[in-house]
Amino acid sequence: MRGRLRRLPWFVWLSIVLAMAGVVVFVRIYPGGHAPPDHPGLPRAAIVDQLDKLQPNEAFIAQVTSELEEYGFQVHLHQGDDITVDFYRDLGTHGYKIIVLRVHSGLMVENGEVLRRTLLFTNEEYSTRLYSIHQARGRLASGSAGEEDPMMFGITSEFVSSNWGMQGQLEDTVIIMMGCSGIYLTDLAEAFVSRGASAYLAWHGSVYLHYVDDATPYLIEQLCSERATIGEAVDRTMARFGPDPGHKAELRYYPPGVSHKTLEHLLQEILNDEDGMTSDTEWNGSGG
Repeated sequence: MRGRLRRLPWFVWLSIVLAMAGVVVFVRIYPGGHAPPDHPGLPRAAIVDQLDKLQPNEAFIAQVTSELEEYGFQVHLHQGDDITVDFYRDLGTHGYKIIVLRVHSGLMVENGEVLRRTLLFTNEEYSTRLYSIHQARGRLASGSAGEEDPMMFGITSEFVSSNWGMQGQLEDTVIIMMGCSGIYLTDLAEAFVSRGASAYLAWHGSVYLHYVDDATPYLIEQLCSERATIGEAVDRTMARFGPDPGHKAELRYYPPGVSHKTLEHLLQEILNDEDGMTSDTEWNGSGG
């Protein structure tokens, strides 16, 4: 072996040395850049925690993350100042198959009159000088969670549905919306579905944060661990927690035809895509 190696031409040795150097450089540089997912074959889930900045709940994050990971999702957490207009613009480009929105939301009000539009808050402070075209076209608006809170940008259903707003597609994505009045109107639900989402779950009125922080992990448990259908998971959550204690808001889903579907139904193409493998979990639900 040694004799053969010594007789290799000089340019072959140079190639070997350069190749080895390339490996060393790759190993040292890659961790500092955009590392690939730990489990690239798994479907991706996102927890969007816009409320973390002022009302953090680490127990909620841990519980939801654990439930989603046990089901088979790779979970990505987005919090605080990361929740900007640009964040929502790119939300459809990451391939998330379930998105949990722990965010402020509400109905838009202008001159004391409630408009038939739902606003989804960012943590980006409002300015009349930014995103002027989006504001003029009704894709962005301003709002605050309380009278003493600063005005923030919020995205509307027009932002979600317009190709000039959100980019990419939410193909077969399940949206769990925890904010106030997320489905009092159907504009936001319809916009997410038009962007490719398969199901949208939300409360139809104002809610207390402690209530949805308790109810949402149970809802996700029903969908993941218990393999319940959308309709069953919503019914069980309402039976367990009831309507919001202060505002009587109820958990609902859109579109109506998704009631008999489980996550297994909704995510089947993703779960079966890797190397032609089929999930070994059984379907559960009344519709089949």
